[in-house]
Amino acid sequence: MSNVVKTALLLATLSALLMGIGGAVGGSQGLVIGFLFAAVMNFGSYWFSDKIVLRMYSAQEVGPDHRLYQIVSRLASRAGLPQPRCYVIPDDSPNAFATGRNPQHAAVAATEGILRMLSDDELEGVLAHELAHVKHRDILISSIAATLAAAIIMLSRFAMFFGGGRSSDDRQGANPLALLAMMILAPIAAALIQMAISRSREYDADAGGAAIAGSPYGLASALRKIDAASRAVPLDANPATAHMFIVKPFSGAGFAGLFSTHPPTEKRIEALLQLAR
Repeated sequence: MSNVVKTALLLATLSALLMGIGGAVGGSQGLVIGFLFAAVMNFGSYWFSDKIVLRMYSAQEVGPDHRLYQIVSRLASRAGLPQPRCYVIPDDSPNAFATGRNPQHAAVAATEGILRMLSDDELEGVLAHELAHVKHRDILISSIAATLAAAIIMLSRFAMFFGGGRSSDDRQGANPLALLAMMILAPIAAALIQMAISRSREYDADAGGAAIAGSPYGLASALRKIDAASRAVPLDANPATAHMFIVKPFSGAGFAGLFSTHPPTEKRIEALLQLAR
């Protein structure tokens, strides 16, 4: 199954889960209220994501005389994308991310650590991966997933603390154990699906980055180096932004990797080398 189809199915599952818990907890009114709260919260995050995240990591914009800008400019032209703004993060941990609500408002950021550690071919692979995220509009996809997941969590908490908004007749006909199980399990399921969407988009960005760079070898080599170095020198990152980085910025794989925002690095490298073969 392609990652595009997988992402669509996961988003559809999140939507169905939202409708199910919304109907069970508060009927159609509860569903609408929960979704609107989540949409307003995540709309601001989506619209101003570049400013918020870049300020969070004290990123400094660089111009055409910088190595980062020159490589991004070359790759963006090759990918048919507008020139993104380029930023350097003053941190020794090797990592990079792209942000911005669309290709016209995109920004690419890289740490000082990754700029020192990687060769030009490896850095090209990393930055091409980030431009693939921009091209695929993954910031929009992750924002939609976050909105649906947040609405599910809000509805679950509302039901847990206030008993939901259904009429007494509806509540009498409902199975209280099933409703309690839904309140507890729905947020966990929403988080799992959101993480699965993030992992799926990483695989797609790896493949798209290899196509932009013209070879998967630079990115494969870079991933191997970044993964090892980031374990030794983890980035002091906000967990809410972990999905944006090319490699998970802090150690810990989570429960069987299900709550991880990134696929295992070894599997990503294996997929890239299969592209080459």
